[in-house]
Formats: sequence, structure tokens, C-alpha cells
Amino acid sequence: MVQQESPLEPILSRLTRLIGAYAPHDGRFELRVPGVHAIRRSHVNTELMHGVQRSAFCIVAQGAKNVMVGTEVYKYDASRMIVFSVDVPVASQVMRASPADPYLSLRLDLDPSRIAALVLKVFPHGLPPVRDRRGVSVTQADAHVLDAATRLLELMSHPSDAELLAPLVIDEILIRLLRSPVGLRVAQVGIVDSGVQGIAKAISWLRSNFSQPVKIEQLAELANMSDSTFHQHFKAITSMSPLQYQKTLRLQEARRLMLSTIMDAGNASRQVGYLSASQFSREYGRFFGSAPTADIARLREAVVTTDAE
Repeated sequence: MVQQESPLEPILSRLTRLIGAYAPHDGRFELRVPGVHAIRRSHVNTELMHGVQRSAFCIVAQGAKNVMVGTEVYKYDASRMIVFSVDVPVASQVMRASPADPYLSLRLDLDPSRIAALVLKVFPHGLPPVRDRRGVSVTQADAHVLDAATRLLELMSHPSDAELLAPLVIDEILIRLLRSPVGLRVAQVGIVDSGVQGIAKAISWLRSNFSQPVKIEQLAELANMSDSTFHQHFKAITSMSPLQYQKTLRLQEARRLMLSTIMDAGNASRQVGYLSASQFSREYGRFFGSAPTADIARLREAVVTTDAE
């Protein structure tokens, strides 16, 4: 029996070729149109990679990836698309990739003002109630969205066309997302009085001031919510409490400082706001799996080994 080709295969094949051309080696490449990125990874991750994922929409043309946000795990590949409604600390792992068939992804950063303008067109009579406020959504890949993404990349080699037409294609992608099963969550990105927008303001403050003590009432005021409502919305959207969010940012930054600036654990812990070195070491070990000194030594050895290859 001959296996029937998936209707997405021809589009994914074109998308794979285009992303591969714009991401010629491992890394993330911002393309001619701001906010559009091509990403390549040639190897699976043997351990979790930690960082902050910006509010964005991502399509995988080839390969597969897992992303952990708090205690939630999201899996996506060429059959599934993912939306991040707010900036969230993540632990990610490329699960399927090789030099011959690398992981290839297209990322479109989400612009709240652009989405707000499109929401008025897609939902002229107002938004239906939103019951699920999680900041990360996975939905089935859509042939129309993939086709629009392919046309967007094809424009990149024609500067004058890209300048005039790329914004229209991006609008098409966003409109199709707004009309998809995750549309209401995407819409929340552009609604000023939505819970997502309020939490996004608090997140922005946390990211800029993560070394400072957190006052829930101050964050709640930024989000224009009561303390209890803010805490409830924050956890529903980010899958973690404000204090857990801050701790994750602190530990990620401390790790970056030790790895990239040769800073010792004591100085790094103080730099990110820890008053107790022993508390920092305990929390670092629980989060990354080993004590700071051992973890950084292992990471440096892995970098040297990778570079040698």
C-alpha cells in the first residue's frame, strides 16, 4: 500500500529550503523585515537550554523541540505551531536534528499594537470570553499559515517587494492565527485591558529589575489588578508565581555571568540580588542540577569540546 503524502509536505519542503538558505549555520538570524527570524540547530540538546522566550509565533519546518514553562511541557514540530503570548523563562530542548536534517524554525515576534488593529477587524463585535489564559499555546499546523510564511520568506530576496508586501503577508499570518483555535489567546496580546497586557507590564518590570526585592502590591498596581487577582492571573499565564519567575531570571543571569564573564559564584549571586551565598547555591543546584562551580566547569568543557568538533 502506497503511503499518501501529507497535504502539508509540499509547503514544508519549500519552507525548509528557504529557512535553510537564510540560516546557513547554527544560530538565529534576523531577516530583512524586523521581527522575522530564521533558526537552525544541527544537533539535539543533551541537556535543557535555559533562557527567556520573547512573545512570538513559531513554525517548525523540520525537526522537533520541547519547551518547559514552569511545570508545563510543550512539544512542537512540523505538525504543530506554538504561540508565546508573553515573555517567559523557558527550558528548551531540540529533540530531533542532525547535520543532514537540521532543526529549522521561523519565528515572528508579536507586536501588540499590530495585533490590536487586526483584532478590531477579526472580532468587530468584541471578543468572546477567554477561559484559558495560559501564555503558551500549541495548535495544529495550518496549510494557509505555512503558505503565507513561505511567501514571506520568498519576499526577503527582493528588497523593494519586501518593504511593500511583507507587512501585508505578516498581517495575513496574524489574521489567520486570530481565526485559529488559539486566536483568542493571540488577541489578548493586543487588548490593553486584558489580563495578558497587564501581566506583560509586570513581566517587563521584573525583567528590568530582577535583582530588586519584589513587592506584589507594586506589580499588581502596574497590572491594574488587586493583589489576589494579579497573583491568580500571573500564575495562570506564566505557569509560575511572580517570586518563582524572579528566581528563574536571577539564576539564569547568574549562570550567564559566570559562564561569559568568568565571575565567581559569590559575586554572581550578589550581582543578581541574593543576600545569602548558601541560599543561592542551594537554589542553583535544584534548578540546574548541580552546584554552581561544577555546573560552570561542565558547561565550559562542553563548549570546548563542541568548538573542537
